Amino acid sequence: MSDNEFDLVVIGAGPGGYVGAIRAAQLGMKVACIDKEAKLGGTCLRVGCIPSKALLESSERYHQAADGLLDAHGIKLAKVELDLDAMLARKDKIVDQLTSGVAGLFKKNGVTAFHGLGKLAGDGKVTVQLEGGGTQTLTAKNILIATGSEPTTIPGVELDYDRVGNSTTALSYPTVPEHLVVIGGGVIGLELGSVWRRLGAKVTVLEYMPDFLPTVDKDIARQALKAFKKQGLEFKMGVKVTGTKVEGEKVTVSYEEKGENKTIEGDRVLVATGRRANTDGLGAKEAGLEMDKRGVIQVDDHFRTNVPGIWAIGDVIPGPMLAHKAEHEGVAAVETMAGEPGHVNYDAIPGIIYTHPEVATVGKTEQQLKEAGIPYKKGKFPFMANGRAKAMGETDGMVKILAHAETDRILGFHVVGAHASDLAAEGAVAIEFSASAEDLARSVHAHPTLSEIIKEAALDVAGRVVNI
Repeated sequence: MSDNEFDLVVIGAGPGGYVGAIRAAQLGMKVACIDKEAKLGGTCLRVGCIPSKALLESSERYHQAADGLLDAHGIKLAKVELDLDAMLARKDKIVDQLTSGVAGLFKKNGVTAFHGLGKLAGDGKVTVQLEGGGTQTLTAKNILIATGSEPTTIPGVELDYDRVGNSTTALSYPTVPEHLVVIGGGVIGLELGSVWRRLGAKVTVLEYMPDFLPTVDKDIARQALKAFKKQGLEFKMGVKVTGTKVEGEKVTVSYEEKGENKTIEGDRVLVATGRRANTDGLGAKEAGLEMDKRGVIQVDDHFRTNVPGIWAIGDVIPGPMLAHKAEHEGVAAVETMAGEPGHVNYDAIPGIIYTHPEVATVGKTEQQLKEAGIPYKKGKFPFMANGRAKAMGETDGMVKILAHAETDRILGFHVVGAHASDLAAEGAVAIEFSASAEDLARSVHAHPTLSEIIKEAALDVAGRVVNI
């Protein structure tokens, strides 16, 4: 092969693309990976998952110190100051370390990186509009599209990326807003809204849907909303934002509520109304790829598009937009290319909201089981009754397990509370291996740990909970 010929060309170096590229190299393929950004890692590492979690961690620690939450532990602080520049610098340092790490992994595994805009050119070719100028054409036996997603906005709301911005803007506000208006009460809005609330901003969330977190199990969503309101976040549900107007350092947001036109004023607006498949400029339509009206690429069960030799994964195909979903799809796709079995169990993919308390869900919700007519049993256990949770001072929350009424197979696993993202791993493994609630109840969980809440919830499925 020449330097421009590859077994696989991956377009996009986010979690799905870079992991898929590395796995393909491990399987003996000659691999190239194209990304338009100078730093590898995609939205997740650069301006999404990682920087937001860094700020969530830092802001929570500041909140605990500044608002007297450490007093109960016998730790009294006379004066707490916020150094926002240092907090943002720590976030940037973590991002730099991880993006450099991806570059190192490419070098270790022999993956060739190209920095520029990749575009399908037909007949197994991809052109790269190189970052430094010029164009290079690559040829490949297979092409994997992993270009991810980008933030959306709504009619009447114009982003200036200063007073009115998206999630990327909200990662780097130069000062703490006096009043942050968040348009959209989903994962991004809640996480970044929580960051700035902890740092002292007034935060108002405007959400179009009438119900809070409508895709989350209702019991979990109800407890989460109660906790967020207690923290000072304000919510207006069932409202339609119609416009924004910037005047100096203030922004007026217009919205409709129950047929009435209303306004709210803030000094920063975060537009967190979701994301869309990033397929613009890819040449997908010209290449003949089947897409829906939103630009989402259609694939079969093994991530093949309708064009032979072209595959797609992650945010550009149907399904939840999650980094870990994209990673597993990337591995499954390249393993299928190599003639190995590649599979993703979509019932066992956790969905996490990294607020405090965290929200985690795996599998079916109770409302989904009801709508599908599936007989089920449920078990719950509160953090309040767990010894480790009491010792940590983290007593808000619960674990809820849904199991088939006849087979006892676990169908849904839901948590709201401290370290819910970590506890969800046990639920994901249980669902992946078709475990029963009895299996979890019979498994020994170390004492004292938060994982005992899982055991007690599993026991409650059979009506024999012990510690409550």
